[in-house]
Amino acid sequence: MTKSELIARLAQRYPQLVAKDAEYAVKMILDAMTQSLLGGHRIEIRGFGSFGLNYRPPRTGRNPKSGEKVQVPEKYVPHFKAGKELRERVDSATPHPAAAAPERATQTAR
Repeated sequence: MTKSELIARLAQRYPQLVAKDAEYAVKMILDAMTQSLLGGHRIEIRGFGSFGLNYRPPRTGRNPKSGEKVQVPEKYVPHFKAGKELRERVDSATPHPAAAAPERATQTAR
């Protein structure tokens, strides 16, 4: 689902909301989440999951085109961990992996 699909679904589900109001609400929620992560805080939405930051230390990488060594600086990356309820709902709604395995076996390796 994209941001615009979420806005459209909100506007459709709640007819009293104009599309502009739904867009504003989604923007405000995402901005608040971004500001919270920038402040180093963790976000927890019960039944859905949590967002946090993972630290990645500096390292030496390689330029894939030239093979030359490149220094990659330290950074923090956003990380999402699904909550128990979300994992259970997704697991019960998806087909069993064993049923999909034969399809993957017929694909050729690259």
